[in-house]
Amino acid sequence: METTKMINRRLAAGLLALCLASGACMAQPRTPANTAPDAAAAPNPQQVASELRAGARDDSRIASAVAARLLRQTALSKVSVEVQGGVVMLGGTVPEDTDRAQAQTLARQVRGVTDVASAIQLDASLQTRFDRALDQVKGRVIRIVAAAPLLVIAAAIVLLAWWLGNVVGRRPVRWLKQHSNNPYMDGLVRRILQSIIVLCGILLALNLLGATALVGAVLGSAGVIGLALGFAFRDVAENYIAGVLLSLRRPFAPGDQLVIDKYEGKVVALTSRATLLMTMDGNHLSLPNALVFKSVVLNYSVNPKRRFDFSLLIDPSESIRESQQLAIAEIARIDGVLSEPAPSWIAENFVASGISLKFFGWVDQRSSDIGKVRSEALRAVKAAFAKAGIEAPRSVQYVYTAPAPPSGIDHARKAAAEPADQGDTSVNHDIDPQLAAAQQATDQKNLLDDTTRPSDGDVAARTP
Repeated sequence: METTKMINRRLAAGLLALCLASGACMAQPRTPANTAPDAAAAPNPQQVASELRAGARDDSRIASAVAARLLRQTALSKVSVEVQGGVVMLGGTVPEDTDRAQAQTLARQVRGVTDVASAIQLDASLQTRFDRALDQVKGRVIRIVAAAPLLVIAAAIVLLAWWLGNVVGRRPVRWLKQHSNNPYMDGLVRRILQSIIVLCGILLALNLLGATALVGAVLGSAGVIGLALGFAFRDVAENYIAGVLLSLRRPFAPGDQLVIDKYEGKVVALTSRATLLMTMDGNHLSLPNALVFKSVVLNYSVNPKRRFDFSLLIDPSESIRESQQLAIAEIARIDGVLSEPAPSWIAENFVASGISLKFFGWVDQRSSDIGKVRSEALRAVKAAFAKAGIEAPRSVQYVYTAPAPPSGIDHARKAAAEPADQGDTSVNHDIDPQLAAAQQATDQKNLLDDTTRPSDGDVAARTP
């Protein structure tokens, strides 16, 4: 109503101005007879009035159309509309700045609008903002209730995908158990298949809910976040990948005695990030999987047969052949020394101070301890040398002024100092209880199979 009254007042003012202009034209003096009148210069009052009425009708139509569009939006109910010559002037208040832009957009969509001038102010009233927020909450609740059936169906699709992933994941796992002894591959393959199927189910559910744009945004964000996390946790990812590769190659098993880089110990477990060792003095050692994967690994436990050696010095005046034969015979009699390969020897060095003889023997680590066998062999050879009168190099020159004792008495005394029976050469199990306790106490999943040792093919594959 206010807009219609304003338009009527402006129409009356235009007609009055037209009448005044017409009276002024009639009061002007006539032109001379010899002057040709300009028919186009004289305005037609009826035509001008008709154009003004048509313009007023267009402005009224535009104002009504714009007001109708704005009234459809609750947030734009307090916006006023005024049209003059096709130019829409908007006033009043709106709750949000986005509503002001929406009002201008709706006004421009009306046919005949040449321009839009906005004088809309933001409503700072607390009650208005509270009502606006309440309306938004009500709208969202209504949309959620309306979409409840779709939400139930989407949740059912995700649950079905999870169940299907478990079912499908069991089939490759059964096949892997028949063709592989690696327990880590079972869980890895199962998790990969489950993740792929569940991801497909989630994408299908989001597509059903009409959230395809959200899917693209989430995938894009996940890619960027994954790249950033990859740079930030590069060492963690490197150790995890190395752990997976080590579990696939299985270069060692729990309980194996290893030398990795400069560290020696028995394997406790292989986790996703580190290889746990127990040193021979009972200390726990954690090595990053990346270091283990890139280092030279010496495994003493893969081959059950292991060679030991020791050296002895004899006086240059002693017979090398006699010493060698005597030592080899004593080493062969030691419990735990293998007959195949048989004990051997070399003359390691010959100088003026003495002759160095080096002896070798083989043991089966499954039944004998290499350290104990080596110690017993060294004791037996030393006792045999003393009994046979084979002297070690003398660092001091002796001058005898008294008669020498009868031959064989001194050597017999020296030989009697060593016991005749052999010592213990069994496997050393001192660290085994601690190793078992450490394996039980490991709270992370062991990626190695502690029930089976690597096959002969695996040993041959990793043997240079």
